[in-house]
Amino acid sequence: MKANASATSKPIPGPTQRRRGLKILLLALAISVLGAGGYFAYDRWLAPGADPSFELYPVRGVDISAHNGEIDFAKVAADTLVSFVYIKATEGTDFIDRNYYDNVRESARAGIPAGAYHFFRFDTDGEMQALNFLWALRGRRFALPPAIDIEEWGNPDGHATARIVERLRDMISLLEAHGVHPILYTNKDGYYRFVRGNFDTYPVWICSFSDPPLEGDAPFAIWQYTHHGHIDGIPTAVDLNALSPTAPFTLPRRQ
Repeated sequence: MKANASATSKPIPGPTQRRRGLKILLLALAISVLGAGGYFAYDRWLAPGADPSFELYPVRGVDISAHNGEIDFAKVAADTLVSFVYIKATEGTDFIDRNYYDNVRESARAGIPAGAYHFFRFDTDGEMQALNFLWALRGRRFALPPAIDIEEWGNPDGHATARIVERLRDMISLLEAHGVHPILYTNKDGYYRFVRGNFDTYPVWICSFSDPPLEGDAPFAIWQYTHHGHIDGIPTAVDLNALSPTAPFTLPRRQ
């Protein structure tokens, strides 16, 4: 139904009013974007993290990538807090972390049990991502199961959950066809959006700053409890992780 314009019409805003309205709209949009960005920045870089009990979670480790710079693994190995390391290998269909090969070689030389992980892209083919990861894993033996990092941070918006899950399932299927059985890394949002109800049989590596890390009795194998750890030999803040005593795998003794 259309109102009678002749009885209710208002003066048409002039140029000054239109410019003022546009400025207000742009300011509102900027505040909205900054607010969302601030939330993610806080979650990623400023959130204090949790403090797991050493009695319950005595086995700790780190995960690293080229963003952590050049690492002195001899110093890392000397830190009693570090029992394992996860190393970024690949991302998407064709990216290999520039420090991956050095980190794998040097962590092995230092005797630190290691695993490799792949950052999963929402906007590329799952099977092609599996091939990229498999290429990086070939000929290398790791103490920890390969991990797939599934999170909204660093991924583009606008991809339907069902499509992301389909691509992830394609990736996992091809990995398993080659004998690679992954652990799934994600945060709470990613767990409830992508993993729960879709990949419940896979071990979960959960990023969570609360204790317990997941609501109820949801199982997890590894708990990433802070992004702000400090380990001698690593020049930047680093993610710290705790191995669950119920994890479906164990670590070998340090060499």
